[in-house]
Amino acid sequence: MFRFRVCLASAGRKNGRRNLISAELIIFATLSLIAFSLGGCDFPKPQASPHASERKIINQSLPVPASERAPYGPPTRIGTLEDRDVEESSGIVASRKNGDHFWTHNDSGDGPYLYAFDRKGRKQGVWRITGARSQDWEDIAAGPGPEVGRAYLYVGDIGDNERQRGQITVYRVAEPIIAVDDNASSRNKPHLTERAEAIKLQYPDGSHNAEALLVHPTTGDIYIVTKEEATAASVYKLAAPFSTSVVNTLMRIGQIEVPSLMRGYITGGDISPDGRRVVLCDYFGAYELSLEAALTSKFDSIWQKPALAFEVGERKQGEAICYSFDGASVLVTSEKSHSPLIETKRLSE
Repeated sequence: MFRFRVCLASAGRKNGRRNLISAELIIFATLSLIAFSLGGCDFPKPQASPHASERKIINQSLPVPASERAPYGPPTRIGTLEDRDVEESSGIVASRKNGDHFWTHNDSGDGPYLYAFDRKGRKQGVWRITGARSQDWEDIAAGPGPEVGRAYLYVGDIGDNERQRGQITVYRVAEPIIAVDDNASSRNKPHLTERAEAIKLQYPDGSHNAEALLVHPTTGDIYIVTKEEATAASVYKLAAPFSTSVVNTLMRIGQIEVPSLMRGYITGGDISPDGRRVVLCDYFGAYELSLEAALTSKFDSIWQKPALAFEVGERKQGEAICYSFDGASVLVTSEKSHSPLIETKRLSE
């Protein structure tokens, strides 16, 4: 039995979101009617939107057998993002240089800012990325860079709801070191990062909308997973090293479907620190793909593995997911102010 909730409110702020919402609801209604006609469907009673700023399908995973679920325990809310300037946490990544700290950023409409917080969601500071612009930032990742031994953050300006952008940009910047008194900084008075590098990208087959940016922890290869309404998502790769002076062409290396109503509606992703797992999310839940140890050196084969579902808790609008620094758990935030910070720990295998 399928069981979902739909929130209806005013149209969202993103360019083109009105059209996307209409498509989502049409697909939802069509599939729901099919399910109802085939055997009945228990529809919940209408509920008022808890956040009347846009209409969205809210996360509820499809029920799947235990054998098709990733080995994770129950999700636990460990904090709330206290920085009021974080209004649409669209990406999250665990810090590589600051223990038990995380980085996030807003969706479109904000400037080129990074927001740091700890495991309880407490504000730890705001940094403006020097040399970067923000058109439609959708995800953030961590990985190696040009200088060996330094940690770098990658921010994906990869959103394209109207599918009209001729090129997209991933910004690479050295990760800032967070000091105790940095929590006094703000969006109005931010710290400045080192100058970022703009990695310009284009797809080999036309424009795509995407919200998931992943960087391999050892090779530095960049992966982008597209966001598709009712079909499989495509996976594109830019192998390192790459140029920061010309436009790089991505290579399509595969596709991915998750066990969800919208098979390729991917809104975020990350690669585990050991390079053996990929986690993806949509509005319904989270999904993990895993490699055997013997295949770690052949990472691209991971996209041929099954996506196993697991719960990540109630989110307002789930577009951000990452592994913890040690890879032992997965953390999520969501768009809307005062987002919950939810952790789901991986079980021993």
